[in-house]
Amino acid sequence: MTKIKKGKEEIVYLLKQVVEKYKTETGVEIVQNTNRKNYEGLAILLSNITKDLPERHQELGTDPYSTDTNPNAKDFPYRKYDITGGQIKDALNGIVSHPRPYLVDACYIYLFGMGRKRFASNPSDPNLLETSGQEKSDDVFIIEEENIELKKQLSQVEKKYSKKTVALKTLLVILFLILAGTLINYNTSNKNWNVLKKDMNLLPYQPTPMEIDSLEGVWLCYTGSPQARISDPKRFHKVVSNIVSIKYKDGYFTFNRYGASFDHVGYMQFESPGIVSIYSRVKNKENTTESPRHSLLDLNYNNTNLTAISTSWNFDIGKKNKIIGIREVYTKLGKGGDIEEVINDIENASCGCKIIKWHKPDNSIRSFYLKNEILDSISSPELKSLIDEKSILLGRPQEGVVLTKDTTINFN
Repeated sequence: MTKIKKGKEEIVYLLKQVVEKYKTETGVEIVQNTNRKNYEGLAILLSNITKDLPERHQELGTDPYSTDTNPNAKDFPYRKYDITGGQIKDALNGIVSHPRPYLVDACYIYLFGMGRKRFASNPSDPNLLETSGQEKSDDVFIIEEENIELKKQLSQVEKKYSKKTVALKTLLVILFLILAGTLINYNTSNKNWNVLKKDMNLLPYQPTPMEIDSLEGVWLCYTGSPQARISDPKRFHKVVSNIVSIKYKDGYFTFNRYGASFDHVGYMQFESPGIVSIYSRVKNKENTTESPRHSLLDLNYNNTNLTAISTSWNFDIGKKNKIIGIREVYTKLGKGGDIEEVINDIENASCGCKIIKWHKPDNSIRSFYLKNEILDSISSPELKSLIDEKSILLGRPQEGVVLTKDTTINFN
């Protein structure tokens, strides 16, 4: 008995013929890729056939179709037997083993004017007939089709995971190289830092919380360096005060020092219990090292006035700027708050000085008027004795630079 093909082989052949006829009749060529929108025009054409199957199945020679019970589904693609572009795409690409009966009937009606049932009784296209080698049971045919489909899927999965494995291995190699480079760079940097700390004696001692608290804060610093300023004929018994704001960082301290004429920046570190090294330079726009100075401050004395021995400068003009040894006196004022430097203000001009305002944590403000003053203006005898002319040491001995009461000099 002659039998017609069914399943995937049947629908693929039918749809190929349908696409060719559609192109001939409409002039529209369907681009057969994975975009389901490309098949929408053909889907509408076939759906206009399937919508009438429940009423015309006897006339068209198909198996019976039940009536669409949804009265609101009157338009494409919401009717019961509507065909979508995605269904046509999948069936045409051979991935549908059991196509929808109304899709099959629509193809037969469009091509031969009759449904599959009537066509099977008198086939007119030999390409739709099964050959002897194809006469297999439905179950065997279905199993073979499923095996082919599973093999395709397995091949796709293997390719997919093969690509992922290569990409993963490449990524792991890159990450390993980055990690190795980072570790090598870290070890090199760490070694260089340890050598630098050892050679330059950086951070040799970790201060205790009590020591940190004792140094951090706002200080008033007195220095007698104007007494060695050769350009000033009235330098006898001169003193200048500075405001120093010290803040703790990771093992060391940074500070800003506000003076009458210029400012300093620098850092401090504990060398041993209570002994602090102070390194500073004149603050400038270029951030270069100008007039560097080094000091040692002893915090071990239980005294309001703490002394530091400094290698400093007389901060004179040009070649007259000479290195000197000097004693400085630090007096702690408190902690916290913010420092404001007042410049270009009428008050600056009226006092002939630099004004520093300390905005304290309790919201009060304390002002300081920094300028070169006569030492006798200081009321504390102890403080005056620490920073008088005897506290200055010249790099090279020279008579008449640091003035005393007995020095004869014309102050006019």
